Amino acid sequence: MGAALFYHLTRSGPGQLLPMLIGKSLQAGWRVEVRGRDRARQAGLDESLWLGEGFLPHGLAGGPHDARQPVLLTVEGQAAGNAPRCLIALDGAGVAGGECAGLERVCIVFDGTDPEALERARAQWRELKAAGVEAEYWSEAGGRWERKQ
Repeated sequence: MGAALFYHLTRSGPGQLLPMLIGKSLQAGWRVEVRGRDRARQAGLDESLWLGEGFLPHGLAGGPHDARQPVLLTVEGQAAGNAPRCLIALDGAGVAGGECAGLERVCIVFDGTDPEALERARAQWRELKAAGVEAEYWSEAGGRWERKQ
């Protein structure tokens, strides 16, 4: 069962963190699902990943080649057809404890300046811990990403 890593954004947005998380996952040989809650937001993320620095091959779920995508952008309730080993959840997208059993890593990325997002992340922490998932908390408050105890 993979660990759940919670990334508390305070200085940057997911657009700055995602390329790093995706890049490290691809280097490990894992396929990635990036799960959001809103199709339009995922479409915007799709565009920003294509326009960003470096090449991150990916696709929006629902296309004819989902199974071949190393990174697949999905929306809650939509199956990831690329057999991911890493799941990155954005904007409070749900992650069930049972899902973690089949994954190497789960990353929960949340906006620490949004009280609603912060409370949702806390609820996800409690849910995953109760399901027996090992969880880690990462913060960028000090200017770089640090694992907190």
